[in-house]
Parts: sequence; structure tokens; C-alpha cells
Amino acid sequence: MTGEKFTLMQYSISAVLGLIEAEDFVIPEIQRPFVWKRSQVRDLIDSLYNGYPTGYIITWKNPDIRTKDGGKANGKKVLIDGQQRVTALMAAIAGKEVLDEDFNKDRIRIAFNPLAEDETKRFAVQDASHLKDKRWIPDIAAVFAPDFDPFDFSIAYCSFNEGVKPNDVNKAITELKAIANRQIGVIELEHTLDIDEVTEIFIRINSKGTALSQSDFVMSKMASDSEHNGGLMRKAVDYFCHLAVKPDCYAQIAHDTEFMNSKYAEKIKWLAKDYDDIYDPDYGDMLRVSFMHQFRRGRLANLVSLLSGRDFETKEYRSDVVDASYQKLDAGIQNFMNQYHFAQFVIAIKGAGFVSSKLLNSYMTLDFAYTLYLILLDDSTIPNDQIKRYVQKWFVLSTLTSRYIGSPESIMDRDMRSIEDKGFLPYLAEMEASALSDTFWAVTLPQNLETSSVNSPAFNTFLAAQIRLNCNSLLMNGTKISDLITISGDVHHIFPRAYLKKNGVDNKVKYNQVANYTYLDTQVNKAISDDPPCVYFTKVRKQCETGRIEIGNISSEALLRNNLEENCIPQDIFEMDVSAYDRFLMERRKRIAKLIEQYYRGL
Repeated sequence: MTGEKFTLMQYSISAVLGLIEAEDFVIPEIQRPFVWKRSQVRDLIDSLYNGYPTGYIITWKNPDIRTKDGGKANGKKVLIDGQQRVTALMAAIAGKEVLDEDFNKDRIRIAFNPLAEDETKRFAVQDASHLKDKRWIPDIAAVFAPDFDPFDFSIAYCSFNEGVKPNDVNKAITELKAIANRQIGVIELEHTLDIDEVTEIFIRINSKGTALSQSDFVMSKMASDSEHNGGLMRKAVDYFCHLAVKPDCYAQIAHDTEFMNSKYAEKIKWLAKDYDDIYDPDYGDMLRVSFMHQFRRGRLANLVSLLSGRDFETKEYRSDVVDASYQKLDAGIQNFMNQYHFAQFVIAIKGAGFVSSKLLNSYMTLDFAYTLYLILLDDSTIPNDQIKRYVQKWFVLSTLTSRYIGSPESIMDRDMRSIEDKGFLPYLAEMEASALSDTFWAVTLPQNLETSSVNSPAFNTFLAAQIRLNCNSLLMNGTKISDLITISGDVHHIFPRAYLKKNGVDNKVKYNQVANYTYLDTQVNKAISDDPPCVYFTKVRKQCETGRIEIGNISSEALLRNNLEENCIPQDIFEMDVSAYDRFLMERRKRIAKLIEQYYRGL
């Protein structure tokens, strides 16, 4: 059946495996971790043995491209859905090794009992018992090997299992081998479809699957490339992102000889000793930054088209477009992985006070900030020693305004075009005037702080501001906010929760307002207990007169006033009980907004 958008085919299992072996079908995930459980592999084999349907696999044809000599090169078919099933078949039937999530190579062996009376116990994930028990064939891959002789095997099997007839064994083996002839539906999507259409078809066919992202398509295109080291580039992205999270996996990656002999190996080895988690990108983040700073575009769908060879003006597919696109993407990936670039960017983010991953709301915001850092490296109008400062300002501006939270790609695309057209500094000044106006600081930001979400961008920026300004934690002199966030500490209520609930403020959204939160030293929190501010702050003021410390370590009126100021606490906190709670929240929101403004202007 042929339609305008796809062709529906039926292939035997052996034909699918043959097409993969011949590299006509490309499995993007064959070099990436296999996520199925072994029991799922067993269940798939059992379903095929019983003739049950196992769903469709979906391929997307790469376009035929015009070569430099005027000829045409045929595009391969990339498997975009069904990778796990096909990988399971290659592992169980073809005996191929798969990679686990830490890039260890391993075989998945499925055992088969030809004479099992209970159908549910015909197949099993191989363990030691199947190697000892002669009723089991410990690895079905042996049955599918080209040199396997069913007759000789049946005779040998019966010699180990008395009373068993060779014909019965041979029949079971024949039924097992028939799996190779089972049909599997293949939906071949036309290369003319755009990403949105492919995604829509994928969702409609496989509603239980994880939605495909544009970065998945990019990784698929790279996997299907054999002329521009696309497969190696893909590995470099995969390995970098994995090591960023799990540096200890370097030992496993070092076993990949092909990769270790490539130019990328030297560029990622520093990650083996990097345990910082401020920016642990996934492959979507890495591809986005690599693409954006090289191509000055914000939509990853454009990268898929460019890697396919699409000329946006003539609409044809040309090999020189593919060549140029892979060259630029390669440069982008290498820039991203560069240890100095990456380290300087992380230093910039930490220098802005975002010293913990707990303070980061959006990886899209981080992605654009790193893109900006790499763009500014090539901007002759920006002194090198000022790049980090401008990246900090843009990062804080975009965090406070949630700039890349809704429709991030279109906004990123617009920002890069504006930076290109106007220059970065004029565009930054324009953005500050419009997004961070006086109204923003006096009205919008205090309103944004009217939330109970401790992960709100405004509250996280307040904490970053306190860290950058080296603020002491509440009622402590010497114990900094940064100490409590990075070493040990948690947010606690200034008006204790139990006190508020006892006095009628029992709405969770109300008593958990972020304006009622501060990082507190554990011992200070215990000393406060459930007392209202008018009680425990008065105790602190009294200890400044008597020298007998009860709460924290503040011992002078000047230190106390300064401590209230740096934690945005109203100066009349000493009189505040539950009746003043609403006024306290309003006043503190204003003070927090003023501190953030002071912090931003000081970047």
C-alpha cells in the first residue's frame, strides 16, 4: 500500500537483520545504551515463536542527494522507531553484543527448552541453571548460526536426555527457526516529510512511545552518515554527555578502539576527572549549542534538513550542502567539548552566584548562555576579559524573565539574528530597557515572588544574589548562604509553619510563600523552634546587650541590623506576630526585588 507520505511493507525478521547487516537500514541506537530489560527480550522471542504481532517499525528515508559530478546518491533508511526491538533481535538471534547504560558490552542470551510442557517456561533469560540442565539450549543464537545442523543437534540432544525422540526435538527446533521467517510491518516514511509530520505520524502509530525530539532526528542523521564521520561525531556527543554525568565510565569508553583513535578522544578525556554538576548537558543540549553558535539559527529542524543536503533556496538536495553542514557541525561539537571553553563558561555561571545545580531552572537558558559565550569569543567588539561578565548578565536577565521557557527555539532564533544584525552590546541595552524596566523591578518581580515554589526563577536568583554578594545566613555571622546551599542546609520558615497553622494560617500555598523562606543553620532552626518572629528576634536583640548567646552567634546591634538587611528582613520584625504576616510577605518581596536589582546592576 503506497500513500503520499509513507509505504507500508512486510519484511521477514531475517530480511530486516540482513538489511541492517548491509547497512541499508541504519539503527541509530545500536551504538547507544540498550534500555530494555532482559525479560523483555525473552518476551519478544516468545511472542514471535507463537506468531503474535509485535508492532510496526518505522523508517525514514534519507533523501537522494545530487553529487558533485551531477549523479545521485541513494539515501539510506534510518530506523526511528523499533530500535529496541530490532536491537533485541540482533542480540538474541544474531548473537550481537549490546551496550548497557554505562557502555559495557554484553551478550543477552535467551535459553530455550524444546520440550517444555508449560508454554510460559519455554524461553528464559539464561542463568547458570540453563548451562547445567541438558534439557535447555542455553543460547538460541547457536540455532540461528549458518553452520547449525538440526539433525545432528537432535541426535546429540537425545543422547543427553533419555526417552526423548529426535523427531520431537527436530520439530521444536524447526518452529524456533521459523522465527526468522515471521513477518514484521515496516512503515517507510518519505524523505519529503518534514520533522513535524514525521513526529505526528510517530505519535499516532506509537502513542505509548516517548515523543521523538528534533535532537533524536539529528542523531539519526549522523548515524546514517558514512562519508563525514557522522557515526564518530555521534559517539563523541553520546560519550561526552554520559561522562559529564558519570565520569567513572571513562574506563569502559576507553575500550572503544575506533573512538580512542579519533580526534575526539583527546577532547573528552578531561571529563574522566570532572565531578561538577552545574552543567551536565544531554545530547539535545550539546547539539543545540553546537548548531546554534556555528549556524546562527535556533531551530534544530533546520540542522536535520542541512545534514540531509537541503538547499533552502532551491529546495533541492546537494552533496556540497551536506559537506559544508557536517564541517560546521563538527567545528561546533569540538568547540562545545573544549575543556577551556566549558570550564570558563561554568566559572561564569558560578561567578554569578549559581553555585549549585539546585539553583538552575532551565537547561534551555544555560544552552543559550553557552551559545552566547562561544559567539562572543569571535566578537571583536567585546574584550576577552569581559565575555564572562556579559554572559552572566544575559543569563540572569533570561532567567529572571523566563525568556526561554515558552517557544524557546523561536526566541533563540530571534535573539541570534538580532545579535548578528545589531551587535551584542546594543541588543543587550535594548533588552535591559524593555525587559528589566523600572516597572519590572518595582512591580513585576515582587509579583513573581508571590509563589510557594522554591524552584521559581525569581527565588533562585535571589539566592544566587545572596551568594554573589557574600551574604551571611540569617542570625549567623560567618556562616554564608553559599555554605548552606553547597555543603549542608535547607530552606526554613521565618514565620514557623507550626506557628502559622496554629494561628489560622493553614493554607499551604500561604504559609509556604517563598518570601517566608530563608536558608538557616540547623542549630539556629532548632533554637527558633515554633516561636513567632517577635519572640525569637527579640531574644537575639537582647543577647546583643547581654552577651549571653541563645540563638545563632550575632552579638552586636550593628551586626544584627546588617544581618537583617542582607536577608531582606524588615527592620520592625521584632514586633511581628501572625497579624503582621501579610504585611511581612509584601515588604520582604519588595526588599528581595531590590537586592536582586542591586545584584544585577553589579554584574
